[in-house]
Amino acid sequence: MALPLPIPPCSKRDGLTGLGCEHFEYASTMANTLMAPVKTEKQILEHSMSEDDPNANTQLSSEVFTQPRWGPRHRGAQELAELYSPGKRLQEWVCVVVCCTLCVCAGLLMARHIRADASLLFAAVAGVLTADFASGVVHWAADTWGTVDLPLIGKNFLRPFREHHIDPTSITRHDFIETNGDNFAITIPVLARIVWQLTTYDDMSIDKQFHSIAYWYLCCIFVAMTNQIHKWSHTYFGLPAWVVYLQEWHVVLPRRHHRIHHVAPHETYFCITTGWLNWPLEKLRFWVILETIIEALTGCKPRADDMKWAQKRS
Repeated sequence: MALPLPIPPCSKRDGLTGLGCEHFEYASTMANTLMAPVKTEKQILEHSMSEDDPNANTQLSSEVFTQPRWGPRHRGAQELAELYSPGKRLQEWVCVVVCCTLCVCAGLLMARHIRADASLLFAAVAGVLTADFASGVVHWAADTWGTVDLPLIGKNFLRPFREHHIDPTSITRHDFIETNGDNFAITIPVLARIVWQLTTYDDMSIDKQFHSIAYWYLCCIFVAMTNQIHKWSHTYFGLPAWVVYLQEWHVVLPRRHHRIHHVAPHETYFCITTGWLNWPLEKLRFWVILETIIEALTGCKPRADDMKWAQKRS
C-alpha cells in the first residue's frame, strides 16, 4: 500500500518545470508499493518533523510546548551543534582530499581493464547492496548505542546522529565537507588497497581479479556518497532534476521513504544509501532481534542517549 504523505512528489518547490506529474506519481507509487512502509500517515504527522516547513518547528494544534520539539531552536540541537570543533573540521578536510585522490587514481587505473559483461553488472549491484546494508548497520549502531560523552567517538562521530534526530534539516545546512567527511574516511583503507593492487599486480592478475576489484570500488563510491544521498533526502527545495528522478525511481534514497525513519523513536528503516534493504530487514525484524540480544547481554537500553538529548528543554 502506498503512503499518501501530504508532500506531493511533483512539486514546484523543487524548482522543476516541464516535468510530467504523471511520470513522478507513477514512479513514486511504484517505489512505495515495492518498499511498503511500516508507519502510517498519522504516525508520521504526529511523531516526525514536517520538513517542508523551512522553519522546522511546526506543531500539532492539540499540543502546546514552550519549546519546539524539533529544529534549530531546540536546546539539545543547539548544544550538539556547538560541539563541532576545528579539529573535527580538519579531519574531515583531510579525509575528503585523500579519498577523492585515491578514487580518481583507482578509476583511471581501472579504465583499461574494464570489460562490459554480466559479471560486471552483478558486481555493481552487489556493491550497491553492500553499501546500503553497511549504511544501515552503521546508522543503527550510532543511533541506538553509545553516548556523546564517550572518549574520541562521542563528540566526533555520535554527536551528528544525535543532532540529526532533533534537527533533521541541519544536514541541509552543512557544506560538502561536513556532510561527507566521515563517510569518505571509511573508504580510504579499501581504496588504498585497490590502488596498491592496480599498481603492483601484473595485468593477468588484475584481469583475473577485476570483478572483485570493481565490486569493492563501486561499494566504496556508494559508501562515500551515502551521506550526500541522505542530505538530498532531507532537501525539499531546489534539488537538481536528475536527483529528483533518481529519488522518485528509488535508485537513491527517496525523501518520502526516509521520512519513515524519522518517526520517533527512530527505530526502523536505517539503510540510507538506496533504502532497498529497509523493507526486507524490517520484515525479518533484523534490528529488533539485534537490540533484544544486546540489551539482554549488556543491560543497555536502545536509544537511551538519543532520548536524553531529545528531551532537553530550556
